[in-house]
This record gives sequence, structure tokens and C-alpha cells, in this order.
Amino acid sequence: MKKRFSIFFSMLLALSVILAGCGGLGKDKASDDSKKGDSKKSDVPQEMRVNINSEPFSLNPGLANDATSGGVLLQTFEGLTRIDKSGKPQPAMAEEITPSDDLKTYTFKLRDAKWSNGDPVTAEDFVYAWKWALDPKNESQYAYQLYYVKGAQAINEGKAGVDTLGIKAVDDKTLEVQLENPTPYFLELTAFYTYFPVDSKIAKANPNWHTEAGPNYVSNGPFKMTQWSHQDKIVLEKNDQYWDADSVKLKKVEMFMINDPNTELSMFDNGELDWAGSPFGTLPTDALKQLKDQGDLNVKPIAGTYWYKFNTEKPPLNNKNIRKALAYAINRKAVVENITQGGQIPAMAAVPPSMIKENEKGYFSDNDTAKAKEYLKKGLEELGLKDASQLPPISLSYNTSEAHQKIAQAIQDMWKTNLGVDIKLDNSEWKVYIDKLHKGDYMVGRMGWLGDFNDPINFLELFRDKDGGNNDTKWENPEFKQLLADSAKENDQAKRLEILKKAEAIFMDEMPVAPIYFYTNVWVKKDNLKDVVTSGLGDVQLKWAHFE
Repeated sequence: MKKRFSIFFSMLLALSVILAGCGGLGKDKASDDSKKGDSKKSDVPQEMRVNINSEPFSLNPGLANDATSGGVLLQTFEGLTRIDKSGKPQPAMAEEITPSDDLKTYTFKLRDAKWSNGDPVTAEDFVYAWKWALDPKNESQYAYQLYYVKGAQAINEGKAGVDTLGIKAVDDKTLEVQLENPTPYFLELTAFYTYFPVDSKIAKANPNWHTEAGPNYVSNGPFKMTQWSHQDKIVLEKNDQYWDADSVKLKKVEMFMINDPNTELSMFDNGELDWAGSPFGTLPTDALKQLKDQGDLNVKPIAGTYWYKFNTEKPPLNNKNIRKALAYAINRKAVVENITQGGQIPAMAAVPPSMIKENEKGYFSDNDTAKAKEYLKKGLEELGLKDASQLPPISLSYNTSEAHQKIAQAIQDMWKTNLGVDIKLDNSEWKVYIDKLHKGDYMVGRMGWLGDFNDPINFLELFRDKDGGNNDTKWENPEFKQLLADSAKENDQAKRLEILKKAEAIFMDEMPVAPIYFYTNVWVKKDNLKDVVTSGLGDVQLKWAHFE
């Protein structure tokens, strides 16, 4: 088994940068490392307090579709693999992983793991969870993340029954998964929350199991949720049933929902929080320079893009040239230097430069008002309008946040000054906001995308289908779709990357989104808080966290 595993990873080295240097998926080293130094930690309370800004969209792994929900689920659940401290997938619920020679079938042998209520974690729990997420009646926004599995897309589009999915519980501890195509990052995907299992026994008996803390909310990760005061606070406690509980040092994690960066920083300064800022919460932009000058600010570039989505079904945003005019007339340098101030990089492309190096420069010049005016003139002519004052009213929506508000106000001013286009601002709380976007109840909407795995396809596949789970733009392009399909069948990674670049070029010409900047995570933390693992994708894990 081990020999086959290392041969498999030698093959993957040629296929994927993500898994380079992985060697093999051995037992999680953290369980040994974390035992060192226990005597120093024993008298320090292992209780962590963070702020997550707002109520999570959903704490059902099959419904979650945002960083806030993901930030809770990564602590409470666990998939077949878990991303380790160095960013590599390691066996988690799976103890052994055997790929077929053609890399299209994976056999996972599950370890003896339990749910937080003592139920055994079985192969059927994965089968149930994946089929549930794909069933169109459940309206999972992230179902497309499972499309790598054979038959998944047809099921989600209502063209086939859920039992046609390429997943089988051979027995309680053996799961067999068939893929549509060889997928070099599949083991990284199995660490993502849409691939998490749920306790099928509980979920079948209690369809609303995921809406409250209590006996029905069972999980299989390092922590279990013991309190969920909606709009106020979530409390996690160490899950003693977790298979690797010896690695977990924190006894309790309190997650507050305070949507005010100034209050968050004040709470940190007053000792009421142990961490302030991303990826959990948000720091006030006005404080970043001082925190940086004091040497307190941590800054980490991540694979994420802050952009404005255009609803391409609503006039005048159904006109490509109007969209391009708005995108080109943004001064991104001014936004990142004067507002966000966290080392963000102006974005003139959709995919972060960590995945496509050329995107450091991008597809157009920042703040190109001359080009913007040309596109506006062309768009107005196509719409039969004389000037910008005749455009249908345009609203710019954003969720409640000091930074989002300042960016929206700045861009509202840029569009008025540079193009003579009047914009109305529209603000709502996160859960209401994301629901509005998914329903198409917006015109221009603020959103960001953080990579779920380290490959350009993750940013581009969002826009594959106009009815896709997270494609609020309603944009679709046949040539773009075909290139994404072609990329899935191309095993030469250099050729595959060229195909994806062609797809992005079409996307940036059509401009269903206006990229604004590439993200960084910025935070402050208690000096004695160690081993909070933040990845280059912007997510966070507390499995190994502890106070010295």
C-alpha cells in the first residue's frame, strides 16, 4: 500500500504544483509535534476568543458557500483528507487512499472515527452527504464542486437520479469514488467542506439538524458546537470523540458576531479577544498604518480576488461595453493605498497571480479613463442613448462593513467623475445580502472569491453556467465553457494552463465582473497564541492552536 502511494505521488508531482514535494500521505505529524511542551502549557487557559463579524450563511457543509460559514465548519467537521500546516492534503477520515492506475477511481479506507455523539463515521455518511448536496431540490450553491465525481453534473442539473453518482459504500469502512477525468487536485478537494460527511442517521431523522446547536448538531472534527446564539455568538468545545483529540489543545473557542471593526479592535486591545482581523473578522482600515508601524500587524497575501459582479441580465449591464467602461474607470491604486491599506495588489485580472503569474500585470491598465470613455460611447450608441444621463438607474450593493462602504463610495465618485454615471448605493446585512445576490436582486454587487484549492479552474468554473450555484452574474459563454471542458481532459499541465488562460481572456473581454484587488489577510493576535494555521487560500484551522 505505502509503496503504491508513493508511486502515485511521484505521478502527481508531474501533474500538479499543489502536491509537489508531498512524497506520500503519511500520518498527520502534528499529533506527535503537539505533544511537546505540554508542561509549559498546562497552567494556561486553552480558551480562544475571536470575532466572525456576522451570522454564518449555513452550518450545513452541503449548503455553506461563504468564508464565514467555512471558518466554523473547518473546525467542527473533517473530510477524507485535511490540509496540514504546510498546505498538503493528509489522510483524515480516510486512513488509507488507493488510486487506480488511470487516476479515475479512488478507494478510501476509513479509520475508526466517531461523530461527536458517539455514532461511528461510515462510508454511507459520505455517500449520503454528497448525494444530498447534488440533489437539485436542496439548492446547494456549491454543488458544482462535486462535478469532478462521475455523474455529478447530470444529477445536479436534474438529468439523472442521485443513485447514478460514482460513489459507493463498499462496506462501512470502504468508500469507492469514480471521477469523470483524472483530477490532480482531487485529494485537496476532499478536504473542502462540500465534500464533508454528515451523520446520515441524524440527518435522515431530522432534516433541520443543522439550524441549531444541540443534540442533533453532530460533527466529526476537532471541535463540536455547544452554543449557537443567532446573531450573537457561537461556542465550540473540544470534541473528545475526535480520532486525533490528542493533537487538540484548545478546550473552547468563542466566536462573536460583531460587525464593527472598531469594536473588534477595541475588544482585542481590552483583552476580550485573542485575535482580531482576517480570516475570522475585520480590522478597521484607519488603524492599519499605526498597527503596521508598531510592528503588530501580520500581513499575508492570499489567493483571492475582491471584485464587483455585474448582473448581466439587467439593463444597461447586459451591454458588454457599459460593463467594460465601469471596470476601466476604477482607480484601484487609490483604493488599496487610501482605503484598504493592507498591502493588497490592484487586480486587472480574475485569477490571482499565485496561480497565473502574468496576472500581476493583468488584461488592462488601472484607471484607464480614456479607454473607459471609449467603451461608454460605444455602449451608449448600441443602446440608442445620447449620453450617460439617459442610462437606466444603476445601484451598487454591498454588505455591511466599513471597508466595503468606503470602497463603494469611492467608486461611486469615480464613476460619476470619470464617466458622468450616477450610482445609487444599497447596503444590507450579510445573510440578507448574499441571499439577494443569489436571487439576482441586484445590479452591481460587491463580492470576493478566495480559492478553495490552488488552481485557476477554481476561479473560472464559477462562471461556467449562468445558473451555476455561485454565478450571480448570469453570464454564460459557449466558447468559455468549451475551454473549461477541454482543460479537464488535458493531462499536460503546461497545455492545460494555456487553455485556462484563453478562457480567462474571454472572461476579461466580456467583463461579467470588475476585479478590484487581490486579497491579503491582515490581523493582530496575542503573542502567546501559537499554531493558528492560515493557508495561502485564506482559510484558517484551529486544530493545532494553543496558548503557551
